[in-house]
Amino acid sequence: MSLDTQLIRSLKAPARPVWEEPPSRAGLAAKGGFLALCCLGVLGPLWIVIVTSLSPKPVIDQVGGLVVIPQGITFVNYTELLSGGQVSRAIMVSVGVTLVGTLFSMTVSVLAAYGLSRPGSLGHRFFLMAIMATMFFGAGLIPTYLLVQSLGLTDTYLSLILPSAVSVFNILVLRAFFMGISPELTESARIDGAGETRILLTIIMPLSRAVLAVISLFYAVGYWSAWFNASIYLSDQQMMPLQNVLIQLVQKNTEAPTGLQQAVRTGQLSALGLQMAVMVLALIPVAVASPFVQRHFKKGVLTGAVKG
Repeated sequence: MSLDTQLIRSLKAPARPVWEEPPSRAGLAAKGGFLALCCLGVLGPLWIVIVTSLSPKPVIDQVGGLVVIPQGITFVNYTELLSGGQVSRAIMVSVGVTLVGTLFSMTVSVLAAYGLSRPGSLGHRFFLMAIMATMFFGAGLIPTYLLVQSLGLTDTYLSLILPSAVSVFNILVLRAFFMGISPELTESARIDGAGETRILLTIIMPLSRAVLAVISLFYAVGYWSAWFNASIYLSDQQMMPLQNVLIQLVQKNTEAPTGLQQAVRTGQLSALGLQMAVMVLALIPVAVASPFVQRHFKKGVLTGAVKG
């Protein structure tokens, strides 16, 4: 091997401590096998759920349960679920609550984090200690329910948003990131006559796109996956979000929503296929959104957690 080739390879190789030996072939093979098993453990159940949701009823009946190897594909479970009824309405409820809730939570969190990141703001230390105390002490379920009931929020969609609208952890991450932005930028803007609102919208937020994307994903996934608030604050089944319908189908072993029970009883549809189809519908938004935000995770969360 020529000296030039060795030099090029040494430049391309990642930095390694002098005391650490290069990995052996057996070690690399073991690492690869372990990672393959981890991927199989994650993707295997997902594959089974998707294949079962796309399998015809005779195939599901033939194997006696979950389908591993596809033996025909049909979209009848999805078309029936999305043709109207409780599942379609639940999807619309979940989408609406997720969009409105994420927008409201991000607005409150950004404003609170920006105010707490300015050391000279009024009551800065008192409010910071007050919100941090809520991370360790909570009122409990019964007082929270009585508060929501006294405000007249039961059986309303606001009960799915307001009780869990703000995460103190997310505010602290945003605050730390805002404090890491060079103060010279904000001072120069103030000299030019910009107010706090203009500084936040034109300087702070454009520089914080990474952390804002990550925190938005946290809130969105939280709202999309939430089911507990709906189970205690809502009594109307028509107002239930998708996750609660999924619980009714899977955990409580109900056959199907009201509009599909007849098709299940007559043998046109499989109750197991419908359950798997609802699971896939619940997973699609998170699976689609996560790759677009993945590249922001390291910069957004780690930087915001370390700086300040």
